[in-house]
Amino acid sequence: MIERPTNLSKKNYLYIQYIYSGVVRSVRFVMSSKHVTAEADVRAASDQFYSALEEMANGDAGSMADIWSHEDDVTTMHPIGGREEGWDAVRESWEGVASSSADGTVTRTDQIIRVIGNSAYELCTESASMTFGAEPISLEGRATNVYRKENGEWKVVHHHADLDTEFAEKVANMGA
Repeated sequence: MIERPTNLSKKNYLYIQYIYSGVVRSVRFVMSSKHVTAEADVRAASDQFYSALEEMANGDAGSMADIWSHEDDVTTMHPIGGREEGWDAVRESWEGVASSSADGTVTRTDQIIRVIGNSAYELCTESASMTFGAEPISLEGRATNVYRKENGEWKVVHHHADLDTEFAEKVANMGA
């Protein structure tokens, strides 16, 4: 508690403390509400990303452009290995896999989302099955996604999934 100034009556001092504590509670509530809203918005962006990922596993990488940032600082490390930097390289990597993929499903479990200002990250487990190059393949691994708020929308700026050597080998043998 702050010491009461000598020129302030006890009644006025208590009233000011009461108002101050209400303002603090209101500010904490607003900050907490904004955090909950931001987390829900990132979760919606994640849903959009995983829908696009499933479309990619069915041969269409087009909707990746809607959820990814198009900046030069975006990166990805796929389960097929390697590292892509910049939107053009990231887009081409999705398109390369999509060109040989069909009948895919992608799910996400164990999702954790943390928001820090205009950035957020997500940890989860990805499971995917698809036909790749006329052969069925299934994989499961940990994934980390990083999001950034751009012009009021959450966009993916980084995706990292555990390496899957079988999938990486198939891609390498096909030249996708």
